Amino acid sequence: MSRTPVNLSIAKSLPKTADALVVGLVTIKQDETAVVGVSADLDKAYVATYGCTVMAMATALGAGASAEAVTVLPAVGGTRVVVVGLEDADVTPERLRRAAGNGLRTLIGMDDADRWEVAVSLEAIDPELVKATAEGAILGSYRFDKVTSTQSEAPVASITLIAASVSGDQKAAIVAAETTASAVCQARDWTNTPPNLLYPETFAESARAHVRDARIAVEILDEKALERGGYGGLLAVGGGSARGPRLVRLSYSPRGASRHLALVGKGITFDSGGLDIKPAGQMAGMKCDMSGAAAVIASIRAIADLGLKVKVTAYAAMAENMPSGSAYRSSDVLTMFDGQTVENANTDAEGRLVMADAIGRAGQDKPDLIVDIATLTGACMVALGLRTAGLITNGEATSDLLLDSAEAAGEDFWELPLNDHTRSLLKSNVADMRSGSPQRWGGALVAGAFLERFVPSGVAWAHLDIAGPADNVDEPYGYVPKGGTGMGVRTLIALATQLAEND
Repeated sequence: MSRTPVNLSIAKSLPKTADALVVGLVTIKQDETAVVGVSADLDKAYVATYGCTVMAMATALGAGASAEAVTVLPAVGGTRVVVVGLEDADVTPERLRRAAGNGLRTLIGMDDADRWEVAVSLEAIDPELVKATAEGAILGSYRFDKVTSTQSEAPVASITLIAASVSGDQKAAIVAAETTASAVCQARDWTNTPPNLLYPETFAESARAHVRDARIAVEILDEKALERGGYGGLLAVGGGSARGPRLVRLSYSPRGASRHLALVGKGITFDSGGLDIKPAGQMAGMKCDMSGAAAVIASIRAIADLGLKVKVTAYAAMAENMPSGSAYRSSDVLTMFDGQTVENANTDAEGRLVMADAIGRAGQDKPDLIVDIATLTGACMVALGLRTAGLITNGEATSDLLLDSAEAAGEDFWELPLNDHTRSLLKSNVADMRSGSPQRWGGALVAGAFLERFVPSGVAWAHLDIAGPADNVDEPYGYVPKGGTGMGVRTLIALATQLAEND
């Protein structure tokens, strides 16, 4: 099974070993709140110890019901109580996910315990709500291990969800939550790894190791294989680095699957901008430019672990974009994998070149749907900010499918348009197309129009630009840590689930 950060379970009552209990606070009327998930036994213990109920203690300490509110109450019987805001009684999966994440994230920031054994009691009964709560708790407990000579254990040893009754559907929801959240955490780990440790060769081998015990076939193309195959985009972008590019192909083919999903991820392990070098202040975060590749590798493993009956082929296009005497140039004409020629507009628009090669190769597998995911453009961040990702597709049905998957996963995507005017901006006088527009406007749309040119005719396609939310540069919130977020993993798994269920 894929990486599991903590031991996750579901039970009817609070384990005796629990160091902490996360409960909720909701607004029931104007200026009136109520606690959620507090048992009669816990209230009695609070009255016996402090002379007041849990609700009275929470009120005295100023607990709030807003989405990011967290209040830590005094311990009773060795168990710390954490009150998290649920807004109102009409809870949604995403509210539960964020509330549980807030509770766990607060606990791991405290020094009260070497390793927390945590119970979460938010009165989630429906399997969908159970799954969301469990995901939020695991994701909120995430911490990237520092690169250090001393090893430390994970801050959370176990998470137990408390439910009034435990059914087979709830247990299945727990398994799905653990698999999904583990995939997100693995993507976060890759994204947070320093670029001197994670570069195309080591990233490719790490991908191989990650799926080694799963029903996933692995193929890795090195520089020589890429040259034989005619991967002009990958070779150009990776040509300036002493560390050669790689193309990783992962294939999951369960019996009985009739739908075929192709995933393509951008894996630029460090982006200096090439000869069009980035300013120093913009370069420090460029180790995260491989978040798309991390997402597709982590997702296909989770899809296999869940046993979803949908064929999935994932491509991770890996390169390091560096300036040197062997680096490619602006105005170079590149011959791509599918034979189309591209006049390069800017060496800092490298992601679309490696993605174009991988999309062209994915098209040879004759999938029903190609979804590419990348930290592709700063323009998308300008348009949508740091918490919303962009979506571009070649059809309304594909848009609906992706937006439904994102909503089910709790990830925020906003659809952007493509039109003939944007496509016309790629005109070149020396090649089949330019890789960018001579204008600065609509950069995210131009990048999407470029990628569209490599999608085989008649194949459904979606492009996910996760440049903003893939790397949280602000303070942590909900279940989202500072640094790599694993953005897109949950949406890709939800998409595969939809395809399998609607087969």
